[in-house]
Amino acid sequence: MKYVLVTGGVVSGLGKGVTASSVGVVLKACGLRVTSIKIDPYLNTDAGTMSPFEHGEVFVLDDGGEVDLDLGNYERFLDVRLTKNNNITTGKIYQSVLEKERKGDYLGKTVQVVPHITDAIKNWIESVAVIPVDGKEGPADVCVIELGGTVGDIESMPFIEALRQLSFSVGPDNFCLIHVSLIPVLGVVGEQKTKPTQHSVRELRALGLTPHLLACRSAQPLLENTKEKLSQFCHVPIGNILNIHDVPNIWHVPLLLRNQNAHHSILKQLNLLSIAAPPNLQAWTKRAETYDNLKNSVRIAMVGKYVGLADSYLSVVKALLHACIACSLKPSIDWIAASDLEDESAKLTPKDHAAAWETLRNAECVLVPGGFGDRGVGGMILAAKYARENNIPYLGICLGMQISVIEFARSVLGLKRANSNEFDSETPNPVVIFMPEGSRTHMGSTMRLGSRRTLFQTPDCVTSKLYGDYFYIPVDQSGGSYGHKVIIPPFGAAFCPATCRQLVDLRYRNAEYVDERHRHRYEVNPEAIGVLEEAGLKFVGKDETGKRMEILELYSLSVVCHVTKLDLKFFCFLRYPQILELPSHPFYVGVQFHPEFKSRPGRPSALFLGLILAATKQLEAYLNTHQNGC
Repeated sequence: MKYVLVTGGVVSGLGKGVTASSVGVVLKACGLRVTSIKIDPYLNTDAGTMSPFEHGEVFVLDDGGEVDLDLGNYERFLDVRLTKNNNITTGKIYQSVLEKERKGDYLGKTVQVVPHITDAIKNWIESVAVIPVDGKEGPADVCVIELGGTVGDIESMPFIEALRQLSFSVGPDNFCLIHVSLIPVLGVVGEQKTKPTQHSVRELRALGLTPHLLACRSAQPLLENTKEKLSQFCHVPIGNILNIHDVPNIWHVPLLLRNQNAHHSILKQLNLLSIAAPPNLQAWTKRAETYDNLKNSVRIAMVGKYVGLADSYLSVVKALLHACIACSLKPSIDWIAASDLEDESAKLTPKDHAAAWETLRNAECVLVPGGFGDRGVGGMILAAKYARENNIPYLGICLGMQISVIEFARSVLGLKRANSNEFDSETPNPVVIFMPEGSRTHMGSTMRLGSRRTLFQTPDCVTSKLYGDYFYIPVDQSGGSYGHKVIIPPFGAAFCPATCRQLVDLRYRNAEYVDERHRHRYEVNPEAIGVLEEAGLKFVGKDETGKRMEILELYSLSVVCHVTKLDLKFFCFLRYPQILELPSHPFYVGVQFHPEFKSRPGRPSALFLGLILAATKQLEAYLNTHQNGC
């Protein structure tokens, strides 16, 4: 196994995650298989209990791992599916060592940071690095490791020592170190300063690690004399000093590395030049240039709790970007603090209240993402009501779906106190309840997590159509079943690439199920489904047991009823939902899962694509085209 270690110096937040992801993209473009590991030196076992304001979003993996958002970057850039073990934390390492100590695995020895903690780190890295994450058999060629934090932080010292030992044990031909550092420019002098990077490299070398490449972050391209100074004082060849300056979008970063021959330096250090091909980044280049040249935009109102930090909704933002580019649009996201929409805000902060409502009314679509706690819930309910009553395309994710159920129960069914048990444990009309198997005493890893299958209950619902696939039938199977699945419809193709046989038919089939990632501990009350569906709120997706509602859509409001209290006995036979739709509406969909986690560049999430198509009034034409087999 070959290892590429990415460390950071001077300050945090330089973009080590994007750099590590981009290095992986370039190596993958050279024909190599790549996997990734993120090391977070904090004591938390995982990111699951951390505030979005503290650490950005919690990214969820297929296996239910709640991990650092950088793993989301790895998955999106490299198009891989990582596991919870690809995220190493101090908490996980110490927990595993202490469990062994309690079992007596150390045979009475004194358990110490060196060698026991460092050995545990090395063993973890080496065991995870060989796990395939790209759907193929066998280990990857290269493992890119990102060490979180900044060199010199006390909490990262055991990892630095373990990585020093790893570099020695695997040998120089199997280990490449890239150090990401800052080249600031002082406003008064206007000169690119190298001293912070010099000190950072000196600190790294004092700890036993010498960088092979420097990735220098700066606002403007590095000057030649700056590179010469860095080479002289940091003992790095001038050809290995990479400049990652500010770019219009992060898709340019792999291209920056390619243009500076970063791949050649890395491959040379890892002794892989003989088996690697020149990097093929044509699709990546086209994607970056396409985004730069887009002129038109679509206004999206993001009504959330954590809008003060954009990283809190990073995957949602990326999913919107992927969908917009597929529609040849730039996303124009208007961030709305949900609490600013509430009536109380009109009294306390009238300017913020007025501005929030003006922004909402000017939006072409509304998105309410996930969250926890009751702060801002009233504003989200008002946003859902506004979108429903004014035929504004709406997508509710996790909490956003529950919000749409609460709003519908209050506004349409007349249940004025309808609520979630999360926000009001004494509500007489609990349309959202705590899941029976959930834990009320422990928060970490006790939610419904990871990839789960949702079965569509209505074959012609909007969501099923959006998740559908193209199939084509070879000539000799024209009277039989569907043939091979096509991810991207090959319009006008005459031959099947899998069999090289002539095509006779190209068909589109609505999805029967979808596998998406979940992260929630509350769900729609199964005893409320009957009255909700009678009034027009259709739950079109359920889990495999048929007991959880996963997707909802808004149907025709032919029955407008007012219920004073839910008859729990009468509705006890109903089953639990997962998808909701409102079909009389151009697009009113709520999902209990998080579709943003599996969105990819060039392969946008179906629901985000549907939202943007509806916002630009293209959804009906899109669905009709696909249903007719183009």
